[in-house]
Formats: sequence, structure tokens, C-alpha cells
Amino acid sequence: MDGDGDPALKIPAPSAPAPSPWPPCHTLYRAPEWAPTFSQGPAIPWTPGPNPENVGQPEEASLEEQQEEAGAGEERPEEAEAEAAAYLDELPEPLLLRVLAELPAAELVQACRLVCLRWKELVDGAPLWLLKCQQEGLVPEGGAEDERDHWQQFYFLSKRRRNLLRNPCGEEDLEGWCDVEHGGDGWRVEELPGDCGVEFIHDESVKKFFASSFEWCRKAQVIDLQAEGYWEELLDTTQPAIVVKDWYSGRSDAGCLYELTVKLLSEHEDVLAEFNSGQVAVPPDSDDAGWIEISHTFTDYGPGVRFVRFEHGGQDSVYWKGWFGARVTNSSVWVEP
Repeated sequence: MDGDGDPALKIPAPSAPAPSPWPPCHTLYRAPEWAPTFSQGPAIPWTPGPNPENVGQPEEASLEEQQEEAGAGEERPEEAEAEAAAYLDELPEPLLLRVLAELPAAELVQACRLVCLRWKELVDGAPLWLLKCQQEGLVPEGGAEDERDHWQQFYFLSKRRRNLLRNPCGEEDLEGWCDVEHGGDGWRVEELPGDCGVEFIHDESVKKFFASSFEWCRKAQVIDLQAEGYWEELLDTTQPAIVVKDWYSGRSDAGCLYELTVKLLSEHEDVLAEFNSGQVAVPPDSDDAGWIEISHTFTDYGPGVRFVRFEHGGQDSVYWKGWFGARVTNSSVWVEP
């Protein structure tokens, strides 16, 4: 049956939808002209608001404020030192001297003298340094027979007292020696007693010696006194004694010659004082074939001494090849208190 048949069987045509009051989803929204506009500014950090439980409670202090409050109750180091110094200053002088004598000497001179006038007078005075000398065994306990005027200088000189020459017995070959002259076959280090020699009975620690040859062999050392711890004022004012010693020997089968020269030099190496032994002849087969000590003490040498030059040498007197010349060992330079 075609569509023109029974009208009850006809399907009605769909009606058009009613228009929607809203624009379709794909249509861009355009704000009305009256709407306010917003520009993107800097981000504002979020901060929490007050805890409702803490409302009405006192505000908690920050970490910095807590540290300041904790430090306010503590005593500062400067205040503690000042309080300790004030306490020590109230001590009787004998007791304060005992306390100061326990401190290192460098702190006494460099720091304690600056505390107050009383401490300066104590550090500069003789009783404190006499007490330190007694405590450290530099003088007999309980007495000072010689009544020294400068116990401070005596203390420092005693603490520095040592042989200022390096390698005096040849344990390190010729290390430490300068201006070395190798006449003939030159210097040689030998073990004691050596051929046709004798033992060194004056010091058991000495095991070796320097042997010279058939022409003059010489060697020297220059000692910088300031580098060794002796300051200008001490050298110029106190002028401590400078003691020089040397030991020499010959062989029993050959004669020899020996010579020692020591000079005290200024900063510019001008000679301010000098000692020279001259050439000392040691004949063979004599009592002088043993070890002989030679020494000299410099005193009252005047201001300006800064260096000590020590030089010695020797040779044989028979001109034999080898090492038949003078032997030397245990050389020393001391600054005495």
C-alpha cells in the first residue's frame, strides 16, 4: 500500500525543535561590556590563618627570639674573663705569684703584662722568674746563691741552652757545613777510634770524627742567633756569654796541624769580635795524640752581634796521601745564661 492509503497509518513528520535560550557549547563565551577585567599579577603566597584552638592564647616566640632570650641569661666570655681577672687580682701577692708561675713563659710576657699595672710589675720582677726556675729545675730549690738581677733573662737563656752547631760529629756526613774546602783527598768521616787513634772517652755518645788530608781541609757554619730564638734586646743589653769548644786529635804515626777561627758578626757581617787559635802542631808519638779540647768564651762584646761564624780545619805534616791529618769532633757553640 502506498502512502496515499489509510491516513491512520501515516507517520507524522517530526516537528522542528524549539529554539534554546543558551548558545551552543562550541560557541565562545564573551563577557558583557560591563563585566570587570582581571590582570595576572604576582603569586601571593598562602599563609595559614590562626588556629582556632590558639585564639585567646599568648603568641609563641620565634626561633630567633628564643635564642636571644636564652643567650641573655648566659655570661659572655669577655665578662667571665674580666671577672676571673678581678678575682685573681684580689689574691695576696705570694699566692698570685704561684698562680702566674704555672703559665707558659710566652703568655706571661705577651699577655699577662697587659692585664694591669700590678701584673706587669710582677711579670717584670725577679721573684716570679726565680720561682719558675726553681719549679723547672734550672736552679736549686729554695735558694738563689748568686742573687741574679735578671732572672727572666736567665730563665729564657736556660730554656734555650743547647749546641747551636749542626752535625758536630759527622753523623750526617758533611750535612750542615758550608764553605767546605777539600784539600788533598778532602774530608772523610771515620768511626772512632780510627787507625792509630784513641777512643773519645769524654762523651760516650760521640761515635765518629772528621779526618783531614795532606793539604788544608776546612769547613764552617754560620749561626743566626735571632733565628735560634735570641732577640735583639737580649743580645745587645744582656750580652750573654758565647762559649765555643772543639776537640782535635792526631794519629800516633803522623804529625798534623789544626786551626780554629770563630767570629762574632753584625747584621751586615762586620766582624765585632774574633778568636783564632793559630796553627797548632801535633807531633807524632806524643801525649798530644789523644783528644784535646780547645775553648774560648766571648763576653762584653758590645751591641750588634747577630751571627757566629765557626770555622776549623787541619792537615797532616808529612804530606802523605790519604787521611793522616788532624781529626776533629764534638764541636759546639753555646749561649750561656
